[in-house]
Amino acid sequence: MSTTRETGRQILGELMGPDYVEKKDKKRNSFNDVIQDYSEEVCFGRTWSRDGISRKQRSILNIAMLTALNRPAQLAHHIEGALTNGCTVDELKEILLQTAVYCGLPAAGEAFRVAEEVLRAGGHLD
Repeated sequence: MSTTRETGRQILGELMGPDYVEKKDKKRNSFNDVIQDYSEEVCFGRTWSRDGISRKQRSILNIAMLTALNRPAQLAHHIEGALTNGCTVDELKEILLQTAVYCGLPAAGEAFRVAEEVLRAGGHLD
């Protein structure tokens, strides 16, 4: 029987790749272990594992929310995850354009910059 933490780690690996999980584990210590457990158990093990909406839809929501919250480091990870979950470059562009209207141009401009870096690094842009 799988625990919610194991389920979360599996989903995290599927979204971000096994290297991401390994890197995350190497950074684990007696101080940050509680937030890592929370992320794996609650965010991925309980929420991302639900059937109510698709992983692609969850990625779209996260991109919009992380743009609104101005969280570029997390946004970069979730851009990668969105690609894994089937978002196209054109869809990402439209999601970020939509955030310009509701989150403001500075937030969307920063999100475009972050997304462009991720897309270039992944070979998705010229």
